[in-house]
Amino acid sequence: MASGVMDIGDAEFEREVLSAAEPVLVEFTAAWCAPCRALAPTLEALASGYRGRVKVAALDVERHPATAERYGIRAMPTLLFFKGGAVARQLVGAVPRARLEDVVRELLPR
Repeated sequence: MASGVMDIGDAEFEREVLSAAEPVLVEFTAAWCAPCRALAPTLEALASGYRGRVKVAALDVERHPATAERYGIRAMPTLLFFKGGAVARQLVGAVPRARLEDVVRELLPR
């Protein structure tokens, strides 16, 4: 995938998210989700702006339900921020870029 947001599934979740050295922002999404599509350019911008410091990933809940169930995902988009293999923050809905950047900066090493 050429974009900065990587598509992941149940099989890659452990390796790409839980074992990642850097903080990871995971968008739980679905193809039919209009707010998810609206959020896509913001996530791309974050992935580019924080490349090498924060990983940004998207997981389709319909194609990969096991991970969505594991984290109790009920609404799309749900954004989970992982640090050190654990959920550090959660946001639900099409959140403004400034709010996402605030959370990303909180999770980066000082």
